[in-house]
Amino acid sequence: MSAFGLIDAQRITRRDAKSGKTLLAPTDFSLLAGMRVAVMGPSGSGKSVLLRALALLDPLDGGQVLWHGQRIRRSAIPRYRRHVAYVRQRPAPADGTVESLLRYPYALAVYRDLRFDRTRAAQLAARAGRGDDFLDKRASELSGGEAQIAALLRVLLLDPDALLLDEPTSALDPESTRAIEALVGAWYDAAPDARATMWISHDPAQAARIGTTRLTMRAGVLDAAPAAPAAEVAR
Repeated sequence: MSAFGLIDAQRITRRDAKSGKTLLAPTDFSLLAGMRVAVMGPSGSGKSVLLRALALLDPLDGGQVLWHGQRIRRSAIPRYRRHVAYVRQRPAPADGTVESLLRYPYALAVYRDLRFDRTRAAQLAARAGRGDDFLDKRASELSGGEAQIAALLRVLLLDPDALLLDEPTSALDPESTRAIEALVGAWYDAAPDARATMWISHDPAQAARIGTTRLTMRAGVLDAAPAAPAAEVAR
């Protein structure tokens, strides 16, 4: 068994470019295959900063992120993101149909070896409670929950190894929230020894459902102490 995680963060640091304020204190963290991590903490505590740093979406001010124990060259970042998928809180607006949204990544060089599978896409959509016509809907006419389901479907169809989920259900109704949780759960269960999730949530009940490891962010510092009680968690 490898001594390294899927992702190993070594003293990674982020500071605000304008003010110089520390957004993420020097952080060591390993996301191992099989882990399901729930991250909690008050708003502004650095949770999103951490996930974006792990996804290499923002430049680091210190430290490094390793993939399977290896440093990631700048030219290899697109391939790294093929394996490590970041799902944002609110999907960006999109044109065309849901199917065209799902097909878009396959035109990128890093995914040229993959082929879009409409049948599989429809099966995943059905698992999320969407009907046969979901793939033909206009992306611009989707509800907030449907847009998040479509965004997650696009990621899951590409078979990443790690999912970094930045409050993907924070603005959704309970039904859509459970649909998102079910999709992620089914993806994880298909290869539990090879995949991992890291999910930011403000809901202690959700954290208990989706995470077997719970971490807390406080003022840019990640610790392994139990997440705060519901009354202390910023909403």
